[in-house]
Amino acid sequence: MNVKKLIDILEKRGFFYQTAEIYGGISGFFDLGPLGVLLKNNIIKIFKEVFVDEFPYKIYEIEASLFAPSNVLKASGHLERFYDPIIECEKCKSIFRADHLIEEELNMNVEGISLEKMDEIIKKNNLKCKCGGNFSQTKEFKLLFKSFVGAKNDEIYLRPETAQHIFVNFLNVYNSMRAKLPFGILQIGKSFRNEISPRQFLIRLREFSQAEIEFFFNPNYEFSEIDFVLKEKIPIYKREEQRKNSNIVEKISIEELIEEKIIPNKLFGLFLLKEIEFYRIIGIEEDKIRFRHLLEEETPFYSKSNVDLEIKFDFGWKEVVGNAYRTDYDLKQHSKYSNKEIFVVENGKKFVPHVIEPSFGIERTIYAVLQNSFIENGRGWSYFLFKPKIAPIKVAIFPLVNKDGLAEIAEKIFKDLKKEFECIIEFKDSIGKRYARADEIGIPFCITCDYQTLEDSTVTIRDIATAKQKRLAINELKESLKKLI
Repeated sequence: MNVKKLIDILEKRGFFYQTAEIYGGISGFFDLGPLGVLLKNNIIKIFKEVFVDEFPYKIYEIEASLFAPSNVLKASGHLERFYDPIIECEKCKSIFRADHLIEEELNMNVEGISLEKMDEIIKKNNLKCKCGGNFSQTKEFKLLFKSFVGAKNDEIYLRPETAQHIFVNFLNVYNSMRAKLPFGILQIGKSFRNEISPRQFLIRLREFSQAEIEFFFNPNYEFSEIDFVLKEKIPIYKREEQRKNSNIVEKISIEELIEEKIIPNKLFGLFLLKEIEFYRIIGIEEDKIRFRHLLEEETPFYSKSNVDLEIKFDFGWKEVVGNAYRTDYDLKQHSKYSNKEIFVVENGKKFVPHVIEPSFGIERTIYAVLQNSFIENGRGWSYFLFKPKIAPIKVAIFPLVNKDGLAEIAEKIFKDLKKEFECIIEFKDSIGKRYARADEIGIPFCITCDYQTLEDSTVTIRDIATAKQKRLAINELKESLKKLI
């Protein structure tokens, strides 16, 4: 795939723009254009259908502040442990992420290893800067964006994830909504990390969107009502295959994954199955989805299971969803640091709920959809073949010519359909050029008013997937489009 061509179309047609582009831009930040906003909103709408509307347990949604006081991030461990390993060239003073350098130069996964071990690997393999210079010792680079608030300049931070505000609001939601376990809390919004080397377009950003669910439950609860998940199979990339550097991915049932202690319970399995469902609905083919069981050294000390959903991009497999069984760690930490008891009582027993967390990267999800939908030079031009449900614009209306009353009929159809669907109307250029422009931004259906329209009040409707056309009565358009979309 020509990624440059893909990105050129995204910028030219209003999906994404570099932030402050007229001033030279700023690395790791992008603005959503009109089509990008529509695409993102459509994906989030489907996300909520799958994980809220159709989920078998109650999920509440909150929207918390973008800022977090220092005590919240002390409790979560971010103030102490949230850093990237960096090295500096002693000759040209360029700065690199040590783990990325090792991965790229040696094809070695070094996630979770110590700074000292990275120094050993760099020295042993005689890794040098492109200028020929030697590297300094690996150091910590803090990823938090720090600021100050109020007349006393109290320390405050842009949140590095949406999860912590969910934990600190657990009791608020539990009490105000009269909630009963098991239930989840969802937050969709911005997070901020001061990345050393933002790269790969929407993959590694300094400002990005997340959708995170913290699902709270009694660890002794059996979840017998979702026994149906046990026989379902998912593609899993096991630890032993990763250590052998093989690419073997097995399809294994949820029941077997629980027996092998790869996942903790049926609830965790349910989330994995719903994730496959979600990504298939938005257009990611099944052979481009796998789950990777994180290696021991990658797994946080408090987590009892970590399984990432990865999607195959042009540059290889990349995490798009992180799934973690966080036990009761977070609630206990916030209880300790806030001096406020956080617990629930069931059947006379007091306990701290356990938590399973699926965390979705929204921009990574959007980029996966864009790459999987991009057809390069398929008809003499490149275009997007989106699933109609997520296409930013659903319908384009064209008069064949701008005379003899056709333009007026097209305007009337446009005014009627735009009440139901995201539509555009275009009059300029030949019909072929208008079809090509519509294809380029992934409009699934194009309606053309021609001279037969004047005779029998029918129009042609063209499907982007096949480029074939059929005639429909104008008064049937709305219902037909609803079914097609």
